[in-house]
Amino acid sequence: MSDPGTDPEAIARAYYGAIDEGWYDDLRELLGADFLHDRPDRDIEGPDEFVRFMREERPLTETAHELDDCYRNGGSVAVQGRLRHDGETLFAFVDVHAIEDGRIAHLRTYTG
Repeated sequence: MSDPGTDPEAIARAYYGAIDEGWYDDLRELLGADFLHDRPDRDIEGPDEFVRFMREERPLTETAHELDDCYRNGGSVAVQGRLRHDGETLFAFVDVHAIEDGRIAHLRTYTG
């Protein structure tokens, strides 16, 4: 993974690339020390717990995030896209990333 630097949009895009490619060490580096992911089905607290969930517990690991748009407002980035598996769209999503000190501090996911 190339270094996204401190640009919030590049950090958000790198997040999806790391998940889709299974680059879990890179994913961990993108997350802040107090990372929190608010999901419709559960909250995941802490970067290590989140990476463990992504690596070991999510139902499908062979997925791809297709990003349609990114919207930036200061240190926040909203990403609109679709999660796909085997060529099929599983669901649409909007993720709101709060970037602090070059890392994702908080992520809120909306699905539909």
